[in-house]
Amino acid sequence: MLIHPWDAPRDDTEWQRWLAAHDFGQLAVNGSPGEPPYVQPLHFAYDAGRGEAVTHLARPNPLWTALEANPRVLLSVVDDYVYVPGPWQAPADTPSEQGVPTSFYAAVQLRCIAHVVDDAAGKAELLNRQMGHFQPEGGSARAAAGEAPYGRMLSGIRGLRLEVTDVRAKFKYASHMAEEVQDRIVAGLEARGGVRDAAAREHQLRRRAVWSPDR
Repeated sequence: MLIHPWDAPRDDTEWQRWLAAHDFGQLAVNGSPGEPPYVQPLHFAYDAGRGEAVTHLARPNPLWTALEANPRVLLSVVDDYVYVPGPWQAPADTPSEQGVPTSFYAAVQLRCIAHVVDDAAGKAELLNRQMGHFQPEGGSARAAAGEAPYGRMLSGIRGLRLEVTDVRAKFKYASHMAEEVQDRIVAGLEARGGVRDAAAREHQLRRRAVWSPDR
């Protein structure tokens, strides 16, 4: 993933805060020689304090053999993406029809070492951590090895603890463009009102206030 200086996060807090609210991604696992990688969509719970993400998958999932052969994986999350029409990006001295269309998006990639969790107590602990993240209001029983209602189901899954070794993050929202162009994009996103336009507009307004070529 190419990251220009103006698209880079200003600090770790920026991408960590975004990732805390974007907890569904794709886990990429290297395939066998000559085979494409496995890409598994999944929910996960990221713990900045521990430097890891936790999740679980069904035991019959075909990626386990490849993961055990090479535990170095990539967890990729992309959201707040929008299409930006060319006329919105045209410089002041350029005809609008010559403006260059592009995509805006936020992305975080976690490079990890995957640790498989197979013991019942360990899997229950990971499930409870996930439940605490996704369902903090409670309402569901805690998982415990050998105890109802979930104890018997633990054999059907395997846990994953993803130890984060490197992070690449990007917020591509025209932070480097002239104010006139940025104003036009902000207005266009507000007027269009698409599914992710409000989130993209918020990113652009926030980041134009903190980025400068000299930072």
